[in-house]
Parts: sequence; C-alpha cells; structure tokens
Amino acid sequence: MIIDCHGHYTTAPKALEDWRNRQIAGLGNPAETPSPSALKISDDELRESIEQNQLKKMRERGSDLTIFSPRASFMAHHIGGFETSAAWAAICNELCHRVAQLFPEHFVGAAMLPQSPGVDPRTCIPELERCVEEYGFVGINLNPDPSGGHWTSPPLSDRHWYPLYEKMVEHDIPAMVHVSTSCNACFHTTGAHYLNADTTAFMQCLTSDLFKDFPTLRFVIPHGGGAVPYHWGRFRGLAQEMKKPLLKDHLLNNIFFDTCVYHQPGIDLLARVIPVDNILFASEMIGAVRGIDPETGFPYDDTRRYIDATPMLDDSARHQIYEANARRVYPRLDRALEAKGL
Repeated sequence: MIIDCHGHYTTAPKALEDWRNRQIAGLGNPAETPSPSALKISDDELRESIEQNQLKKMRERGSDLTIFSPRASFMAHHIGGFETSAAWAAICNELCHRVAQLFPEHFVGAAMLPQSPGVDPRTCIPELERCVEEYGFVGINLNPDPSGGHWTSPPLSDRHWYPLYEKMVEHDIPAMVHVSTSCNACFHTTGAHYLNADTTAFMQCLTSDLFKDFPTLRFVIPHGGGAVPYHWGRFRGLAQEMKKPLLKDHLLNNIFFDTCVYHQPGIDLLARVIPVDNILFASEMIGAVRGIDPETGFPYDDTRRYIDATPMLDDSARHQIYEANARRVYPRLDRALEAKGL
C-alpha cells in the first residue's frame, strides 16, 4: 500500500469559496454573515470534485490512500477572530469527512484547527476532539504562525501550545506543522512562507527540550523539511554548540519529514541525509506545484517517480517510506487499516 500523508482539498466545489467570501464580507456587517447551513454542496458535487482530480491522479500515479485535510492556503487564520475561524474550520473539516465517507478506501481525514492570532490554543480542543472522536480523523494540521507571516505567536516549544500537545498525546495523533496564506509581502506563500515555517519549526524544537516534556509527541514537517536536510550539518553543529544531544536522539524520535520535494536531486539528498525511519511519502497533490517539468516531461508533484528512482533506497526502505512509517506515525490510521484487514 502507498500512503500519501499530505493531501489537501484544493478542488472543493466553488460554493465553498463563495461561502467564505460571504463570511469575510460579513466581518464588516455581521448581518451579512452566512450561516453554516447556507452552504449547499451535494454528494454528487463532492464525488465529481474528487474523481476528476485527486482520485484520478492517484490511480494514474499508483498511490492508494491519502491523509486528507482542508486546503492549507484557505485556512487563513489571520482573518477575523476565533468565531470566524471556528465556523470556517468546522465547515472545511466536515467536507473532508464527507469525502472520506464517499471514498473510504482512498481518503482519511486530518483536521484544520480553528486557530486565531492571540487566542489561547485551548479554544481549538473541541474541534480537535470532534474530528478525532466523531469523524475518525487520524491527525491535525498545526499552524505555528496564525498571524499569516508576521510570527506573533510564541515558538512551538512554549507552554502556550502545551494544551494542544496534551490532547495530541491523549488521542495518539501527530500534527503536520503547516502554515497558511502569507499576508506579509516579503514572503510568497508557497515559495517562501511554507519553507520558512518548516525550517523555523525544526529550529524551535532543536533549541528546546520539548520532547522531554512530551516524549510521544509527533510532528510531521512537510515539504521535505524546508532547509533542514540541505543544512543538516549546520543544525548538527548548532545542537552541539548548545550542548544538546545528537539530533538522532534529540529530535528524530519525534520529528518526521515528507517527500513533497519536486525534483530528483532533492529526494536523493533527503534520502541520503535523513534516516529512512523519518521519511513519509507525500505529494501534496493537487497542490502548490501543478505543472509539467520540462526537463523530465512528468508532473513536478508526481513524487512516487523520485522515490522509485533514487539509488539511495532499496525495496525495504521504499516500503517504510510508502507505508510502514505512516502507520507508525499515525497509529489511528494503522488501527483503521488493520480493522479492514489491511
């Protein structure tokens, strides 16, 4: 089985975006704010949006199951306050749940949290628990920068975040550390802000002793870890100067990286530098980079091609990346698959 740990509902019917635009317009005039029941999307519309997009490409490229969450750039936690984010997260999570119900062999949910700048993360817990307990979601997306590129929140190692970590540990779920849209003109959303955040999250963990407080807490850092694999020697050296343990002991029991790296040399580097136990297959398809690479003639985000082609991996290592690691990092997914005899 090939499990893609990083998929977003980027192809949701246009009615979702229309509802969101009305919600944003209503921030200046509450009487114009739509109710959740005002969003009407049929099962047939959901099926069409998936069958002609994600599912079609999964079949073409040979992946089986996607961990599916709301569109990252649409989370936009900086818009409005907690009430705005709470209503928006609930709607987006429900759509992902409906997709997983319609295509149970191919999709399983991961939750968007109703984060808001300056708001206590405890406010996210009811939505987290609803998604895990009622929807059967297997993970969450955690935005370390709800301000949208201005970084007004404490670092991930701060006790500010501990209530969420306690719930993650209680429910045995990981978080993919994933920012949303950048409203800072200095940082392009997908080309800079995402990769900045991946690198920043890793460094925040490196400088702390977070995993001494939460030895079973698990983070998936997407997009291949940002700058982390390329600058592994820098991070090792910084940890050494700070008198931290070796990175394999300090962080790699708790931090994992996905394969959303869109060229062969990048995947080769990832596989050479990062232990195979810490790499999870992912494509972020259909997501940030959708074009055809003129050097290969294949889509940039057809990441299975890179895993299959890299000489750094044997069949056993590929099995870990494609399936075994995801089942270990997402134990609720593993239990769900075992219940199906998979």
